[in-house]
Amino acid sequence: MDRLQVSGRPATLPIRWIRAVEQAIVERKLFRDGQTILVAVSGGLDSMTLLHALRELSRIHRWKLTVAHFNHQLRGRAADADERLVRNTARALNLPFVGGRGDVRAAARREGISLEMAGRDLRHRFLARAARARRIGVIALAHHADDQVELFFLRLFRGTGGQGLSGMKWSSPSPADPTVLLVRPLLAQSRAALRQAAGAAAVSFREDATNAQFDMERNRIRHTLIPMLRKYFPARLTETVPRLMELAGAEADAVASLAAKWLKARRRPKFSQLPVAVQRSVIQLQLFAIKHTPAFDLVEHLRARPGEPLALDAGRTVSRNPAGTLHTRGIEQIGFNPARRAVLLTGGKGELRIGGLALCWQIERTTGAGFTKEPNVEYFDADKVGSRICLRHWQAGDRFQPIGVASPRKLQDLLTNAKVPRGERHRRIVAATIGGEPFWVEGLRMAEPFKLEPATVRRLKWHWRREG
Repeated sequence: MDRLQVSGRPATLPIRWIRAVEQAIVERKLFRDGQTILVAVSGGLDSMTLLHALRELSRIHRWKLTVAHFNHQLRGRAADADERLVRNTARALNLPFVGGRGDVRAAARREGISLEMAGRDLRHRFLARAARARRIGVIALAHHADDQVELFFLRLFRGTGGQGLSGMKWSSPSPADPTVLLVRPLLAQSRAALRQAAGAAAVSFREDATNAQFDMERNRIRHTLIPMLRKYFPARLTETVPRLMELAGAEADAVASLAAKWLKARRRPKFSQLPVAVQRSVIQLQLFAIKHTPAFDLVEHLRARPGEPLALDAGRTVSRNPAGTLHTRGIEQIGFNPARRAVLLTGGKGELRIGGLALCWQIERTTGAGFTKEPNVEYFDADKVGSRICLRHWQAGDRFQPIGVASPRKLQDLLTNAKVPRGERHRRIVAATIGGEPFWVEGLRMAEPFKLEPATVRRLKWHWRREG
Protein backbone atom coordinates (compact mmCIF):
# COMPACT_ATOMS: atom_id res chain seq x y z
CA MET A 1 0.00 0.00 0.00
CA ASP A 2 1.21 3.54 -0.78
CA ARG A 3 1.43 5.71 2.29
CA LEU A 4 1.99 9.37 3.01
CA GLN A 5 5.08 9.76 5.13
CA VAL A 6 4.77 13.25 6.60
CA SER A 7 2.32 16.14 6.27
CA GLY A 8 3.24 18.87 3.77
CA ARG A 9 4.92 22.10 4.87
CA PRO A 10 8.02 24.11 3.91
CA ALA A 11 11.14 22.32 5.13
CA THR A 12 14.53 23.47 6.43
CA LEU A 13 17.20 20.90 5.61
CA PRO A 14 20.33 20.27 7.73
CA ILE A 15 23.01 22.89 6.96
CA ARG A 16 25.87 20.38 6.55
CA TRP A 17 23.89 18.29 4.06
CA ILE A 18 22.65 21.27 2.04
CA ARG A 19 26.21 22.61 1.82
CA ALA A 20 27.44 19.25 0.46
CA VAL A 21 24.80 19.41 -2.27
CA GLU A 22 25.71 23.01 -3.06
CA GLN A 23 29.42 22.12 -3.24
CA ALA A 24 28.72 19.42 -5.83
CA ILE A 25 26.64 21.85 -7.91
CA VAL A 26 29.27 24.61 -7.78
CA GLU A 27 32.33 22.40 -8.36
CA ARG A 28 30.75 20.67 -11.35
CA LYS A 29 29.14 23.87 -12.68
CA LEU A 30 25.74 22.16 -12.90
CA PHE A 31 23.71 25.39 -12.73
CA ARG A 32 24.48 29.06 -13.33
CA ASP A 33 23.39 31.70 -10.85
CA GLY A 34 20.05 33.15 -11.90
CA GLN A 35 19.24 30.17 -14.15
CA THR A 36 15.71 28.84 -14.66
CA ILE A 37 15.42 25.15 -13.68
CA LEU A 38 12.64 22.64 -14.27
CA VAL A 39 12.57 20.27 -11.27
CA ALA A 40 11.16 16.78 -11.99
CA VAL A 41 9.24 15.73 -8.87
CA SER A 42 7.49 12.37 -8.51
CA GLY A 43 6.35 12.87 -4.92
CA GLY A 44 8.81 10.31 -3.52
CA LEU A 45 11.52 10.87 -0.93
CA ASP A 46 14.33 11.62 -3.40
CA SER A 47 12.63 14.19 -5.62
CA MET A 48 10.80 15.96 -2.77
CA THR A 49 14.08 16.35 -0.90
CA LEU A 50 15.77 17.64 -4.07
CA LEU A 51 12.98 20.20 -4.55
CA HIS A 52 13.39 21.54 -1.01
CA ALA A 53 17.19 21.62 -1.38
CA LEU A 54 17.06 23.63 -4.60
CA ARG A 55 14.41 25.91 -3.09
CA GLU A 56 16.67 26.74 -0.15
CA LEU A 57 19.75 27.22 -2.36
CA SER A 58 17.81 29.41 -4.80
CA ARG A 59 17.80 32.16 -2.16
CA ILE A 60 21.58 32.35 -2.61
CA HIS A 61 21.94 31.48 -6.31
CA ARG A 62 18.76 33.23 -7.56
CA TRP A 63 17.50 30.14 -9.40
CA LYS A 64 13.98 30.32 -10.77
CA LEU A 65 12.32 26.94 -10.18
CA THR A 66 9.36 25.33 -11.94
CA VAL A 67 7.97 22.05 -10.59
CA ALA A 68 7.04 19.30 -13.10
CA HIS A 69 5.16 16.08 -12.31
CA PHE A 70 4.19 13.21 -14.64
CA ASN A 71 1.34 10.90 -13.63
CA HIS A 72 2.00 7.40 -15.06
CA GLN A 73 -1.60 6.31 -14.33
CA LEU A 74 -0.35 2.91 -13.11
CA ARG A 75 -1.50 3.03 -9.50
CA GLY A 76 -4.95 4.59 -9.67
CA ARG A 77 -5.82 6.73 -6.64
CA ALA A 78 -2.30 6.44 -5.27
CA ALA A 79 -0.88 8.04 -8.43
CA ASP A 80 -3.46 10.84 -8.19
CA ALA A 81 -2.48 11.37 -4.53
CA ASP A 82 1.19 11.71 -5.61
CA GLU A 83 0.16 14.40 -8.07
CA ARG A 84 -1.87 16.28 -5.44
CA LEU A 85 1.05 16.25 -3.00
CA VAL A 86 3.47 17.68 -5.59
CA ARG A 87 0.95 20.29 -6.76
CA ASN A 88 0.15 21.39 -3.19
CA THR A 89 3.85 21.51 -2.25
CA ALA A 90 4.61 23.72 -5.28
CA ARG A 91 1.77 26.03 -4.22
CA ALA A 92 3.06 26.15 -0.63
CA LEU A 93 6.54 27.02 -1.90
CA ASN A 94 5.07 29.63 -4.27
CA LEU A 95 6.53 27.86 -7.32
CA PRO A 96 4.96 27.36 -10.79
CA PHE A 97 3.64 23.83 -11.40
CA VAL A 98 3.17 21.88 -14.64
CA GLY A 99 1.56 18.45 -14.69
CA GLY A 100 1.26 15.76 -17.32
CA ARG A 101 -0.09 12.25 -17.54
CA GLY A 102 0.07 9.31 -19.94
CA ASP A 103 -1.29 5.79 -20.35
CA VAL A 104 1.90 3.84 -19.74
CA ARG A 105 0.25 0.41 -20.05
CA ALA A 106 -1.17 1.26 -23.47
CA ALA A 107 2.21 2.63 -24.62
CA ALA A 108 3.98 -0.54 -23.44
CA ARG A 109 1.52 -2.74 -25.36
CA ARG A 110 1.72 -0.55 -28.44
CA GLU A 111 5.53 -0.45 -28.53
CA GLY A 112 6.07 -4.02 -27.31
CA ILE A 113 8.31 -2.85 -24.44
CA SER A 114 8.31 -3.13 -20.65
CA LEU A 115 6.22 -0.87 -18.41
CA GLU A 116 9.44 0.56 -16.96
CA MET A 117 10.76 1.48 -20.41
CA ALA A 118 7.41 2.89 -21.59
CA GLY A 119 7.10 5.00 -18.44
CA ARG A 120 10.62 6.31 -18.86
CA ASP A 121 10.01 7.29 -22.50
CA LEU A 122 6.71 9.06 -21.81
CA ARG A 123 8.14 10.84 -18.77
CA HIS A 124 11.18 12.15 -20.67
CA ARG A 125 9.00 13.33 -23.55
CA PHE A 126 6.75 15.21 -21.14
CA LEU A 127 9.68 16.84 -19.32
CA ALA A 128 11.34 17.87 -22.60
CA ARG A 129 8.06 19.38 -23.89
CA ALA A 130 7.51 21.23 -20.62
CA ALA A 131 11.05 22.61 -20.69
CA ARG A 132 10.84 23.74 -24.34
CA ALA A 133 7.46 25.40 -23.84
CA ARG A 134 8.91 27.49 -21.01
CA ARG A 135 12.31 28.05 -22.66
CA ILE A 136 14.07 26.18 -19.86
CA GLY A 137 17.38 24.54 -20.77
CA VAL A 138 17.93 22.26 -17.75
CA ILE A 139 15.89 19.66 -15.90
CA ALA A 140 16.92 18.65 -12.38
CA LEU A 141 16.51 14.93 -11.57
CA ALA A 142 16.83 13.30 -8.14
CA HIS A 143 19.01 10.28 -8.95
CA HIS A 144 21.47 9.55 -6.15
CA ALA A 145 24.44 7.28 -5.32
CA ASP A 146 22.31 4.23 -4.48
CA ASP A 147 20.60 4.54 -7.86
CA GLN A 148 24.06 4.36 -9.44
CA VAL A 149 24.93 1.19 -7.49
CA GLU A 150 21.65 -0.47 -8.50
CA LEU A 151 22.17 0.54 -12.13
CA PHE A 152 25.70 -0.89 -12.06
CA PHE A 153 24.50 -4.36 -11.04
CA LEU A 154 21.44 -4.17 -13.29
CA ARG A 155 23.61 -3.52 -16.34
CA LEU A 156 26.27 -5.95 -15.20
CA PHE A 157 23.77 -8.82 -15.03
CA ARG A 158 22.20 -7.89 -18.37
CA GLY A 159 25.62 -7.69 -20.02
CA THR A 160 27.24 -4.40 -20.92
CA GLY A 161 30.54 -2.77 -21.81
CA GLY A 162 32.48 0.13 -20.35
CA GLN A 163 30.01 2.69 -21.67
CA GLY A 164 27.13 0.91 -19.95
CA LEU A 165 29.07 0.57 -16.69
CA SER A 166 29.74 4.31 -16.68
CA GLY A 167 26.20 4.80 -15.39
CA MET A 168 24.42 8.12 -15.12
CA LYS A 169 26.38 11.34 -15.57
CA TRP A 170 26.01 14.49 -13.52
CA SER A 171 24.85 16.23 -16.68
CA SER A 172 23.70 14.67 -19.95
CA PRO A 173 21.39 15.46 -22.90
CA SER A 174 17.76 14.44 -22.60
CA PRO A 175 16.97 11.31 -24.66
CA ALA A 176 13.81 13.09 -25.82
CA ASP A 177 15.55 16.35 -26.82
CA PRO A 178 19.36 16.72 -26.90
CA THR A 179 19.05 20.51 -26.62
CA VAL A 180 17.76 20.06 -23.05
CA LEU A 181 20.19 18.99 -20.31
CA LEU A 182 19.36 16.53 -17.54
CA VAL A 183 21.21 17.47 -14.34
CA ARG A 184 21.58 15.20 -11.30
CA PRO A 185 22.78 17.24 -8.29
CA LEU A 186 22.39 14.37 -5.78
CA LEU A 187 24.65 11.74 -7.38
CA ALA A 188 27.13 11.94 -4.47
CA GLN A 189 24.39 11.49 -1.84
CA SER A 190 23.32 8.11 -0.51
CA ARG A 191 19.68 7.14 0.01
CA ALA A 192 20.37 6.94 3.76
CA ALA A 193 21.70 10.51 3.79
CA LEU A 194 18.66 11.70 1.87
CA ARG A 195 16.28 9.95 4.25
CA GLN A 196 18.10 11.40 7.26
CA ALA A 197 17.99 14.94 5.82
CA ALA A 198 14.31 14.61 4.89
CA GLY A 199 13.45 13.28 8.34
CA ALA A 200 15.29 16.10 10.10
CA ALA A 201 13.37 18.68 8.04
CA ALA A 202 10.00 16.83 8.11
CA VAL A 203 9.86 16.80 4.29
CA SER A 204 6.53 15.53 2.95
CA PHE A 205 6.78 12.57 0.57
CA ARG A 206 4.91 9.45 -0.51
CA GLU A 207 6.21 5.88 -0.57
CA ASP A 208 5.52 3.98 -3.81
CA ALA A 209 4.37 0.46 -2.90
CA THR A 210 5.75 -0.95 -6.17
CA ASN A 211 9.28 -0.28 -4.90
CA ALA A 212 8.88 -3.32 -2.63
CA GLN A 213 7.66 -5.72 -5.33
CA PHE A 214 10.19 -8.47 -6.04
CA ASP A 215 8.99 -9.16 -9.59
CA MET A 216 11.13 -6.22 -10.74
CA GLU A 217 14.83 -6.93 -11.15
CA ARG A 218 15.92 -3.55 -9.80
CA ASN A 219 13.93 -4.14 -6.60
CA ARG A 220 15.53 -7.56 -6.10
CA ILE A 221 18.94 -5.91 -6.43
CA ARG A 222 17.91 -3.15 -4.01
CA HIS A 223 16.34 -5.31 -1.31
CA THR A 224 18.33 -8.55 -1.56
CA LEU A 225 21.72 -8.25 -3.28
CA ILE A 226 22.94 -4.91 -1.96
CA PRO A 227 22.02 -5.58 1.71
CA MET A 228 23.83 -8.93 1.44
CA LEU A 229 26.93 -7.27 -0.01
CA ARG A 230 26.89 -4.64 2.71
CA LYS A 231 26.57 -7.35 5.36
CA TYR A 232 29.40 -9.61 4.20
CA PHE A 233 31.61 -7.12 2.34
CA PRO A 234 31.57 -3.89 4.32
CA ALA A 235 33.13 -1.72 1.59
CA ARG A 236 31.24 1.54 1.05
CA LEU A 237 29.34 0.61 -2.11
CA THR A 238 27.97 4.11 -2.65
CA GLU A 239 31.56 5.36 -2.88
CA THR A 240 33.49 2.49 -4.52
CA VAL A 241 30.95 1.54 -7.21
CA PRO A 242 30.34 5.12 -8.48
CA ARG A 243 34.13 5.60 -8.50
CA LEU A 244 34.53 2.48 -10.64
CA MET A 245 31.72 3.67 -12.92
CA GLU A 246 33.41 7.02 -13.35
CA LEU A 247 36.73 5.36 -14.25
CA ALA A 248 35.05 2.96 -16.69
CA GLY A 249 33.08 5.83 -18.19
CA ALA A 250 36.16 7.98 -18.73
CA GLU A 251 37.96 5.13 -20.50
CA ALA A 252 34.87 4.29 -22.57
CA ASP A 253 34.53 7.96 -23.56
CA ALA A 254 38.17 7.96 -24.74
CA VAL A 255 37.59 4.83 -26.85
CA ALA A 256 34.36 6.29 -28.25
CA SER A 257 36.20 9.50 -29.17
CA LEU A 258 38.80 7.51 -31.13
CA ALA A 259 36.02 5.55 -32.85
CA ALA A 260 34.16 8.75 -33.77
CA LYS A 261 37.32 10.30 -35.23
CA TRP A 262 37.97 7.13 -37.25
CA LEU A 263 34.42 7.20 -38.65
CA LYS A 264 34.76 10.85 -39.72
CA ALA A 265 38.27 10.56 -41.20
CA ARG A 266 38.74 10.49 -44.97
CA ARG A 267 41.95 8.52 -44.73
CA ARG A 268 41.91 6.02 -41.95
CA PRO A 269 43.65 2.81 -40.85
CA LYS A 270 42.07 -0.47 -41.85
CA PHE A 271 39.26 -1.57 -39.57
CA SER A 272 41.09 -4.85 -38.89
CA GLN A 273 44.12 -2.91 -37.61
CA LEU A 274 42.16 -1.01 -34.96
CA PRO A 275 42.36 -2.17 -31.32
CA VAL A 276 39.45 -4.49 -30.53
CA ALA A 277 37.91 -1.95 -28.12
CA VAL A 278 37.85 0.69 -30.86
CA GLN A 279 36.41 -1.79 -33.37
CA ARG A 280 33.56 -2.50 -30.98
CA SER A 281 32.96 1.20 -30.40
CA VAL A 282 32.92 1.90 -34.16
CA ILE A 283 30.14 -0.68 -34.53
CA GLN A 284 28.27 0.56 -31.44
CA LEU A 285 28.23 4.16 -32.70
CA GLN A 286 26.85 3.05 -36.05
CA LEU A 287 24.16 0.95 -34.35
CA PHE A 288 23.17 3.94 -32.20
CA ALA A 289 22.93 6.01 -35.40
CA ILE A 290 20.34 3.61 -36.81
CA LYS A 291 18.52 3.62 -33.45
CA HIS A 292 19.31 0.07 -32.41
CA THR A 293 20.64 -1.09 -29.03
CA PRO A 294 24.22 -2.42 -29.46
CA ALA A 295 23.89 -5.73 -27.63
CA PHE A 296 27.22 -7.55 -27.11
CA ASP A 297 26.35 -10.59 -29.26
CA LEU A 298 25.29 -8.36 -32.15
CA VAL A 299 28.43 -6.21 -31.92
CA GLU A 300 30.70 -9.26 -31.78
CA HIS A 301 28.98 -10.90 -34.75
CA LEU A 302 29.42 -7.77 -36.85
CA ARG A 303 32.99 -7.27 -35.68
CA ALA A 304 34.18 -10.82 -36.32
CA ARG A 305 32.11 -11.79 -39.37
CA PRO A 306 32.23 -9.22 -42.16
CA GLY A 307 29.65 -9.72 -44.87
CA GLU A 308 27.46 -12.04 -42.79
CA PRO A 309 24.03 -10.45 -42.20
CA LEU A 310 22.15 -10.66 -38.94
CA ALA A 311 18.52 -9.80 -38.17
CA LEU A 312 18.06 -6.45 -36.42
CA ASP A 313 14.31 -6.67 -36.07
CA ALA A 314 11.30 -7.97 -37.96
CA GLY A 315 12.04 -5.82 -41.00
CA ARG A 316 15.81 -5.32 -41.29
CA THR A 317 19.14 -7.11 -41.42
CA VAL A 318 22.54 -5.55 -40.81
CA SER A 319 26.00 -6.53 -41.98
CA ARG A 320 29.51 -5.05 -41.94
CA ASN A 321 31.75 -4.70 -44.96
CA PRO A 322 35.53 -5.29 -44.61
CA ALA A 323 36.10 -1.52 -44.43
CA GLY A 324 34.10 -1.34 -41.18
CA THR A 325 30.89 0.27 -42.45
CA LEU A 326 27.50 -1.14 -41.46
CA HIS A 327 24.79 -1.67 -44.06
CA THR A 328 21.14 -2.30 -43.31
CA ARG A 329 18.77 -4.01 -45.67
CA GLY A 330 15.03 -4.56 -45.65
CA ILE A 331 13.95 -8.17 -45.36
CA GLU A 332 11.99 -9.37 -48.32
CA GLN A 333 8.50 -10.45 -47.36
CA ILE A 334 8.56 -13.93 -48.82
CA GLY A 335 6.35 -16.92 -48.18
CA PHE A 336 7.32 -20.51 -47.59
CA ASN A 337 8.95 -22.15 -50.61
CA PRO A 338 7.01 -25.30 -51.51
CA ALA A 339 9.78 -26.71 -53.73
CA ARG A 340 10.86 -30.22 -52.74
CA ARG A 341 12.85 -33.09 -54.23
CA ALA A 342 12.67 -36.80 -53.53
CA VAL A 343 16.06 -38.54 -53.40
CA LEU A 344 16.99 -42.23 -53.42
CA LEU A 345 20.13 -43.00 -51.41
CA THR A 346 21.10 -45.95 -53.56
CA GLY A 347 24.25 -46.79 -55.50
CA GLY A 348 26.61 -45.96 -52.65
CA LYS A 349 27.05 -42.22 -53.35
CA GLY A 350 25.64 -39.30 -55.27
CA GLU A 351 25.54 -35.53 -55.88
CA LEU A 352 22.65 -33.11 -56.29
CA ARG A 353 21.69 -29.44 -56.12
CA ILE A 354 18.66 -27.69 -54.69
CA GLY A 355 17.95 -24.06 -53.86
CA GLY A 356 21.56 -22.93 -54.36
CA LEU A 357 22.94 -25.75 -52.19
CA ALA A 358 25.33 -28.43 -53.52
CA LEU A 359 25.10 -31.77 -51.69
CA CYS A 360 27.30 -34.88 -51.83
CA TRP A 361 26.37 -38.06 -49.98
CA GLN A 362 28.03 -41.44 -49.49
CA ILE A 363 27.07 -44.65 -47.67
CA GLU A 364 30.00 -46.17 -45.77
CA ARG A 365 30.49 -49.24 -43.63
CA THR A 366 31.48 -48.45 -40.08
CA THR A 367 32.13 -50.11 -36.73
CA GLY A 368 30.46 -47.89 -34.17
CA ALA A 369 30.15 -44.20 -33.39
CA GLY A 370 32.46 -41.58 -34.79
CA PHE A 371 32.77 -37.82 -35.27
CA THR A 372 34.42 -35.49 -37.76
CA LYS A 373 35.98 -32.05 -37.70
CA GLU A 374 35.59 -31.57 -41.44
CA PRO A 375 33.71 -28.35 -42.25
CA ASN A 376 30.17 -28.78 -43.60
CA VAL A 377 30.24 -32.54 -43.05
CA GLU A 378 27.94 -34.63 -40.87
CA TYR A 379 27.59 -38.41 -40.36
CA PHE A 380 24.21 -40.10 -39.75
CA ASP A 381 23.13 -43.66 -39.09
CA ALA A 382 22.17 -44.63 -42.66
CA ASP A 383 19.70 -47.30 -41.59
CA LYS A 384 17.82 -44.85 -39.37
CA VAL A 385 17.63 -42.32 -42.21
CA GLY A 386 16.47 -44.90 -44.74
CA SER A 387 17.00 -45.17 -48.50
CA ARG A 388 14.38 -42.59 -49.50
CA ILE A 389 14.54 -38.98 -48.28
CA CYS A 390 13.01 -35.63 -49.17
CA LEU A 391 14.91 -32.34 -49.61
CA ARG A 392 12.86 -29.20 -49.18
CA HIS A 393 12.79 -25.75 -47.62
CA TRP A 394 11.77 -24.83 -44.08
CA GLN A 395 8.00 -25.04 -43.65
CA ALA A 396 5.58 -23.72 -41.03
CA GLY A 397 5.14 -26.18 -38.16
CA ASP A 398 8.47 -27.98 -38.67
CA ARG A 399 9.96 -29.43 -35.49
CA PHE A 400 13.58 -30.52 -35.09
CA GLN A 401 15.61 -32.18 -32.32
CA PRO A 402 19.27 -31.10 -32.46
CA ILE A 403 21.82 -33.49 -31.01
CA GLY A 404 22.05 -33.17 -27.24
CA VAL A 405 18.51 -31.78 -26.92
CA ALA A 406 15.96 -33.88 -25.03
CA SER A 407 12.94 -33.33 -27.28
CA PRO A 408 11.96 -31.76 -30.63
CA ARG A 409 11.50 -28.01 -30.77
CA LYS A 410 9.90 -25.62 -33.21
CA LEU A 411 12.34 -25.09 -36.04
CA GLN A 412 11.32 -21.44 -36.18
CA ASP A 413 12.47 -20.97 -32.56
CA LEU A 414 15.78 -22.73 -33.25
CA LEU A 415 16.48 -20.53 -36.28
CA THR A 416 15.52 -17.40 -34.31
CA ASN A 417 17.84 -18.35 -31.43
CA ALA A 418 20.62 -18.94 -33.98
CA LYS A 419 20.01 -15.34 -35.15
CA VAL A 420 19.23 -16.42 -38.72
CA PRO A 421 17.57 -13.46 -40.52
CA ARG A 422 13.92 -14.05 -41.39
CA GLY A 423 14.47 -13.89 -45.15
CA GLU A 424 17.44 -16.28 -44.88
CA ARG A 425 15.36 -18.88 -43.02
CA HIS A 426 13.18 -19.44 -46.07
CA ARG A 427 16.30 -20.31 -48.06
CA ARG A 428 17.55 -22.97 -45.65
CA ILE A 429 17.32 -26.58 -46.84
CA VAL A 430 15.83 -29.36 -44.71
CA ALA A 431 16.49 -33.08 -45.25
CA ALA A 432 13.69 -35.33 -43.95
CA THR A 433 12.97 -39.04 -43.90
CA ILE A 434 10.18 -40.56 -45.98
CA GLY A 435 8.06 -40.28 -42.83
CA GLY A 436 8.60 -36.50 -42.75
CA GLU A 437 11.00 -36.29 -39.76
CA PRO A 438 13.88 -33.82 -40.38
CA PHE A 439 17.30 -35.36 -39.77
CA TRP A 440 19.34 -32.37 -41.01
CA VAL A 441 18.73 -28.61 -41.23
CA GLU A 442 21.20 -26.39 -43.02
CA GLY A 443 23.16 -24.38 -40.46
CA LEU A 444 22.06 -26.35 -37.38
CA ARG A 445 23.51 -29.37 -35.58
CA MET A 446 22.53 -32.88 -36.73
CA ALA A 447 19.41 -34.52 -35.33
CA GLU A 448 19.64 -36.51 -32.08
CA PRO A 449 17.57 -39.54 -33.26
CA PHE A 450 19.88 -40.14 -36.27
CA LYS A 451 23.31 -39.85 -34.64
CA LEU A 452 25.93 -42.61 -34.89
CA GLU A 453 25.95 -45.12 -32.07
CA PRO A 454 28.13 -48.14 -31.16
CA ALA A 455 25.59 -50.43 -32.86
CA THR A 456 25.67 -48.43 -36.13
CA VAL A 457 26.56 -50.62 -39.15
CA ARG A 458 26.29 -48.16 -42.03
CA ARG A 459 26.78 -44.45 -41.91
CA LEU A 460 25.63 -41.69 -44.26
CA LYS A 461 28.32 -39.12 -44.98
CA TRP A 462 26.62 -35.80 -45.76
CA HIS A 463 28.67 -32.94 -47.29
CA TRP A 464 27.18 -29.61 -48.40
CA ARG A 465 28.18 -26.14 -49.56
CA ARG A 466 26.41 -22.96 -50.62
CA GLU A 467 27.09 -22.02 -54.21
CA GLY A 468 28.00 -18.43 -55.04
